[in-house]
Amino acid sequence: MNLLKQKIGILGGGQLGRMLIEEALRLNVNVNILENSKDCPCYHLAHEFVEGLLTSEEKINELAAISDVLTFEIEHVNTDVLIKLEDEGKTIIPSPRMLQIIQDKGLQKQYYTEHHVPTAPYFLVNNKSEWNEAITKLDTEKFVAKTRTDGYDGRGVTILNSQTILNDNSLIPYDVPCLLEAFIPCEKEISIIVAKDIFGKTVAYDAVEMEFEPEANLVTFLFSPADISKQTAEKAKIVAIQTINQFKSAGVFAVEMFITLTGEILVNEIAPRPHNSGHHTIEASYTSQYEQLTRIVLGLPVGCVGLIKPAAMINLLGNKNFSGAYAIKNLDQLHQIEGVYLHLYDKKESKPMRKMGHVTVLANSIEEVKAKANKVMNLVGFEPIK
Repeated sequence: MNLLKQKIGILGGGQLGRMLIEEALRLNVNVNILENSKDCPCYHLAHEFVEGLLTSEEKINELAAISDVLTFEIEHVNTDVLIKLEDEGKTIIPSPRMLQIIQDKGLQKQYYTEHHVPTAPYFLVNNKSEWNEAITKLDTEKFVAKTRTDGYDGRGVTILNSQTILNDNSLIPYDVPCLLEAFIPCEKEISIIVAKDIFGKTVAYDAVEMEFEPEANLVTFLFSPADISKQTAEKAKIVAIQTINQFKSAGVFAVEMFITLTGEILVNEIAPRPHNSGHHTIEASYTSQYEQLTRIVLGLPVGCVGLIKPAAMINLLGNKNFSGAYAIKNLDQLHQIEGVYLHLYDKKESKPMRKMGHVTVLANSIEEVKAKANKVMNLVGFEPIK
């Protein structure tokens, strides 16, 4: 294979695409980008840049015409156009048919049910008038309401008290088709990155344990390997691999799961792309999630998923108190700590809770990782340029 002749096209120009380009460039592979604005993390690294909406048939076809293979770094794209291109022979990884299911949280849940993937009890509602019946049938103290489409980074997701909503329907937050699912008291929230190549080989990384920013519902901190038993870790990997294999598509996927108080493993959601919960693999694993996807779209076999060292990943989110040009706090001190790797996403302005970058922390034990990560979390942040 002459890699120099291969061109990858990515729908989306955010930080996930940026890190994928950085990996592809190591192989002299050019990457083309479709994004609605040049003010994006990928612009300066793209070989060719197509400016336009991710839903535009014309612009998607323009990207396809200059690319040998297509992938995406965000779910909100026009799958109808991609399916048409796939039918015409264009290689698209993952398959847009899988993406079409994932885009709709209701279809995603129904797919789990049909294929015997363990997941939380749920009901689908079309409007506010159907909420009371669904909440009553769920019969749980709390439930999670998710808009079926267009949710992203915690938007379109709300945890609610069942009796409160039953008593006052004016508090219902959404009047669009929604997924209502039982709130699962859990021991841990974990994620497993799964990579599947075009030859059918599927591999899974060690589970990571996640902590979330409660207001924005964003992953703020994770560590790997997760603090779970060997038996639970193996069981979670089996569930993750089986879940992805049901979709019959190559690609890189994040399988987010709950470990319940009784030790049951339930699949929450799938991201059909590189994910926050795999950022640490750049330094911590023999093959990063971005190298895996690069390999897969080029028709190469998946690489080793072994963990080199225990790791933590800290999401760097914009300060809640300001928007605008920013400086990074305590940069000198941060760079004096061994095993700390800073990644910034070339975003010109900080905004409240905006993903601005991440930090990976490596150490010889998970205890040392956590201690070092807490130190980093207290140091790093963004502030207005003075």
